[in-house]
Amino acid sequence: MLPTDCSAPLHPAALHGLTLFNQGEYFEAHEALESAWRAEPGPIRDLYQGILQVAVVYLHIQRGNYQGASKVAARCLPKLESSPANCRGVAIDQLLSDFHIVLEALHRLGPQHLASLDQRLFKNIHYER
Repeated sequence: MLPTDCSAPLHPAALHGLTLFNQGEYFEAHEALESAWRAEPGPIRDLYQGILQVAVVYLHIQRGNYQGASKVAARCLPKLESSPANCRGVAIDQLLSDFHIVLEALHRLGPQHLASLDQRLFKNIHYER
């Protein structure tokens, strides 16, 4: 479902989660974003869940779990792709562009070569504080 309240501010836990994400703390980012997801009513929940799932994909890649990364990626893409280009100050279009580059590398390398995925491809999420 398309978020209709994109002009509202980010939930404080989401702000914290984005900070953690940008520090490469993907597990902690997931936890903080999950708190925001649980606290928020309405369609914005899908946006928070999509972002937290990107963090989970990156965590699975770091842990060498190709199948987990692929499954979570498939679930999060529809949530992010249904969002406007910018929602609550988060540059969703840039996040998707960066994420697609990671997914292309993930699928090109496959499970046998996942360890060689260049984690410098994990870009920061751009957002207004």
